[in-house]
Amino acid sequence: MSVNDWVERLGGPDGLERYRRYTLASLAYFALFEVGLWLLWLMQTDADTLTLTSVAVLGVTHAAVQVALSRAALRHYIGAGRRPYPLVAAYTAVTVAMMAWGIALLVTGRIDDLSLAPYLFWLSMLYAGPPTLALSRRAAATLVTAVSAALAAGSVAAGLSGTELALVIGGTVFMAPIMALAFRASGWGVRLIEELAAARQTQARLAVAEERLRFGRDLHDVLGRNLAVVALKSELAAQLAQRDRPEAREQMLEVQRIAQDSQREIRSVVRGYRTADLHTELAGARSVLEAAGIACRIEYGPAARLPDQVQAALGWVVREGTTNVLRHAQGASRCALSLRTAGPTEALLVMENDSASDPPSGTGTGLNGLKERLTALNGTLTTEQHPGGIFRLTARVPWEEPA
Repeated sequence: MSVNDWVERLGGPDGLERYRRYTLASLAYFALFEVGLWLLWLMQTDADTLTLTSVAVLGVTHAAVQVALSRAALRHYIGAGRRPYPLVAAYTAVTVAMMAWGIALLVTGRIDDLSLAPYLFWLSMLYAGPPTLALSRRAAATLVTAVSAALAAGSVAAGLSGTELALVIGGTVFMAPIMALAFRASGWGVRLIEELAAARQTQARLAVAEERLRFGRDLHDVLGRNLAVVALKSELAAQLAQRDRPEAREQMLEVQRIAQDSQREIRSVVRGYRTADLHTELAGARSVLEAAGIACRIEYGPAARLPDQVQAALGWVVREGTTNVLRHAQGASRCALSLRTAGPTEALLVMENDSASDPPSGTGTGLNGLKERLTALNGTLTTEQHPGGIFRLTARVPWEEPA
C-alpha cells in the first residue's frame, strides 16, 4: 500500500490524530517491552531481595521516563513542541545510574557475569531510541555513542570477558543503531503523512482557486463582447426612437436576443462546458463590427484544418479582440483579421484595427485570460501599438497537421 493510500484511509484530521496515537502507542510498546525484560531478569537472577527491588525500581523508572520522552520527542519531531532537553537529560541520567548500579552489583558479588551481560545488553539497546527522535541527528549520534562507549568501557572495567563481553559489545554496536533507526523512522512516518495530508489540502484549495479563475475568465470573455454590443445597439435604438424611426424596435429586439444568448452562455460557463467555436466567433465578429460601422475584412483559410483545441483558443482571441475594438477604439473605421499558418507547425492569428487608444491601466483582465489559455497550448499572445492609432493583436499557437 502506497503512502497516498494511507492518506486516503486516514480520512482527514481525525485520521491523522489516530495515526499519531498509533505511532505513540508503538513507541510506548518499547517501554512495556522493557518492563517485561526486567521482569524476566528478576525471575532468572539469584540475588537478595534488596538487589532485586533496587533493579525493579530503576527499571520501572527507566521505562516511565522513556514513555514521557518518546511522547515529547514525537511532538517535537512533527513540529508541535520544543526539544525535550530536560527529559533527555533525565533519561540519560537514569540509564547511566542503572549501568553504574549493575556494575556495582557485579563488583560487590551480588550478581555474576551471566546476570550482568543481559542487563547491560538490554540497557544499551533500549536507551538508543528516544534521544534519536528528540535531538538532531548529529547531537543524538554523539550522545548515544558516548553512552554506548561508556557502557562498553564499564563492562571491561567490571571484568566481563569472553561471551558475556561480546554480548554487551554486540548490543552497543548492532542493536543500539537498529533501535535508533526504528524510532527515527516512526517519527519520519508521522511527519511524512502529515505533510502529504497538508499537501492534499493545499491541492484542493488550489483546485478551487483555479476553478474560480476559470469561471471569472470565461465570464469576462462571454459577457465582454455581448455587453459592448448591447450598449452599442441600445444607444442606436435610443437615437432612432428620438427620431420616431421604426428601426428602433428592430434594434431592441436584437438587444433582447443578445441578452438571451448571454444567459445561455453564462449557464454553459457555470457548468464548465462552454468552448469558443472559431467559425462562429469569426462570423460574430464580422456582424458586430459591421453593425458598429467598422469595415471588417477576414481571412481564415486554414481554420478548418486546425485541431479543435487550437480552434477553441483562437475563437476566444477573436471574441476578446472584437470586444477590445468596440471598447477602446472609438471612431474606428476598419478592422482586419487574418488567420494563416506560419510554417508547417504554427497557427498565426493577427487582428489589426485603427483609432486605438490605450485601455485604462490595471483594469483589463481579458488579455491576461487569453495569455493563460494560449500558454496551456504552448502558445503566445503579443500586442503592438503603432503610430497613427494602429493596434495589432497577434496570437501564435503550435499545431501539427494530421497525416
